[in-house]
Amino acid sequence: MIHDSCLSVSGLNAGCVAIGFQRTSICLLGLQKFRILCLLLIRSSTIAIMSMLSKLRCITVDVTGTLIAYKGELGDYYCMAAKAVGLPCPDYKRMHESFKAAYTDMAKRHPCFGHAAKMPNPDWWRLCVKDSFIRAGYEYDDKTFEKVFKRIYSTFGSSAPYSVFPDSHPFLRWARQKGFKVGIVSNAEYRYQDAILPALGLNQGSEWDFGVFSGIVGIEKPDPRIYEIALEMAGNIAPEEALHIGDSMHKDYIPSRSAGMSAMLLDRFKTSDAESWRDSGAVVLPDLVAVQELLTKEVQILQLQVQDVSLFISI
Repeated sequence: MIHDSCLSVSGLNAGCVAIGFQRTSICLLGLQKFRILCLLLIRSSTIAIMSMLSKLRCITVDVTGTLIAYKGELGDYYCMAAKAVGLPCPDYKRMHESFKAAYTDMAKRHPCFGHAAKMPNPDWWRLCVKDSFIRAGYEYDDKTFEKVFKRIYSTFGSSAPYSVFPDSHPFLRWARQKGFKVGIVSNAEYRYQDAILPALGLNQGSEWDFGVFSGIVGIEKPDPRIYEIALEMAGNIAPEEALHIGDSMHKDYIPSRSAGMSAMLLDRFKTSDAESWRDSGAVVLPDLVAVQELLTKEVQILQLQVQDVSLFISI
């Protein structure tokens, strides 16, 4: 009878099981003493959850693959630039593979878009784009190449090649309305901060509070220091008070966790790696709607636990 009356209180069943009490031990304790002990344990659990939630003060997000995506293929834009100056359209596949190789090589020789060497941004991209064409088997004279390059550089400094995921604006605004500091952490050059994100309607002051861009700070993912810079820019927030959301285990999850932050991964494109991410213990969600629902659900669970404690006191 004592055990049944205890379990009749909403939410207490799980609490009794969790703390490991048997029916006989409850009878030996006596109802009043057991009520007090359960109340203390439930209160302790509730306080722990409140502490975890109340500590979250900052949310940082990756850009490409998390907030925005490329429209079409790289070859589309290289083809348009070439055709605009009277050249034949380069082969899409060769161009794409050549660009990846050229970009990787440039990032190794001049990381963070030439930050350490104080290389002007157009010069970094000029070398990268020229190498891309050469690797793909297209060599132009300097005058012709410059015409092609200017079109490509201008295009990728605008909103044209990008699309914003439909949940990006609502999530960022929701987070800021809830009082969180919202930051951007991206391996990107200065144009993302000054031109590209604003052109896409992702504005500092309405969607995000601060940005950490590798081309500006001179540190790039997966170096955990880029996340430490983010914490400083957020107002010297402690790592345990921050959550990072991205789409890469290597560049987002592991280094942000190494910096002491919480982290979640998005699997917007149903990648084959997602299962291994989950096996590694990562929280993997399909989109920012799911992130918001999860954070909101935790708050609702907390509120329910508080109600359960009040109900338990009254019986």
